[in-house]
Amino acid sequence: MPASTEIFGHLASGEPVHRVTLAGGGLTAKVITWGAVIQDLRLEGHQPPLVLGFEDFDSYPAHSSYFGATPGRNANRIGGGRFTLDGKAYQLELNEKGVTHLHGGSNNIAKRNWTIVDIAEDRVTLRITDPEGRAGYPGNCTVTCTYALRPGGILNVVYETEADAPTLANVCQHSYFNLDGGDDALDHDIVIAADHYLPTDERQVPTGEIRPVAGTAFDLTEMTPMRRQMEGENSPFDHNFCLSPERMQKRSVALVRSINSGVSLEVLTTEPGIQLYTGVKLNVPVPGLEGRHYGPYAGFCLETQVWPDAINHEGFPSAVLRPGETLRQETDYVFMKS
Repeated sequence: MPASTEIFGHLASGEPVHRVTLAGGGLTAKVITWGAVIQDLRLEGHQPPLVLGFEDFDSYPAHSSYFGATPGRNANRIGGGRFTLDGKAYQLELNEKGVTHLHGGSNNIAKRNWTIVDIAEDRVTLRITDPEGRAGYPGNCTVTCTYALRPGGILNVVYETEADAPTLANVCQHSYFNLDGGDDALDHDIVIAADHYLPTDERQVPTGEIRPVAGTAFDLTEMTPMRRQMEGENSPFDHNFCLSPERMQKRSVALVRSINSGVSLEVLTTEPGIQLYTGVKLNVPVPGLEGRHYGPYAGFCLETQVWPDAINHEGFPSAVLRPGETLRQETDYVFMKS
């Protein structure tokens, strides 16, 4: 049985934005073609939405902080928007405060309409091409995204990226999760299987140091309350945790659970890094799903990806994609209710 598809809204050009409803594995997901956004996600036996989102399309381009989106072609930050590839220097658009390149630029693939190329009751595949020169990137780059709902509460996310010239490529799933429907996610506990993290400068760009988490607020190797970030060093999380020096077979890297709802989220990924962002900057002026207010810490992101600014640091995993290669990034978000 195919998934249901409807028109969710329209771009300023009049182009329709479609919404697909998927069901399977105890989950129901709503996906829109704009930004390959996961607009809503529900777990059987747990009423509140698991993600932050909006009931209407117009709120997305106006107020979304990448809720549920797929940023790229290079997610996260590139310091000064500069990099050198095969001896040639490139300057990318500085779309964050005029000093940093963030998530692929102001008109990145999270802010454009994707095309549905395959659809079934429990999965959808979308595709977009990022043209050569947009935001300063070399080469035409095509990204394919597949969301599949699998038995056991699994949201399986697969990104496949190809390019016709050497370029940077690194996309991620940017949902903000909240496992109990509360005003914030501070009553969640978290563990991340990372012994090191990346300190950042005043622009939130990695300094190049790969620092041990031991003895710092970033030691999440044992189950830790997210509320801890409000205490002591008062370090709201928006950092990359270093899982491995390169892409690997999919393995478990993080676990979050709500002490209020009994809902847990396990993350398994092929990726070498995971960016934990706990939403300290959120202050959305319009209602979210079910009329909810999204203020600071309303949700948290677990963005599985290459380490940020990797092209500019020796010893970081590679974010370079060459013609003839396919960059395949796979992540499972596994939800359970005790």
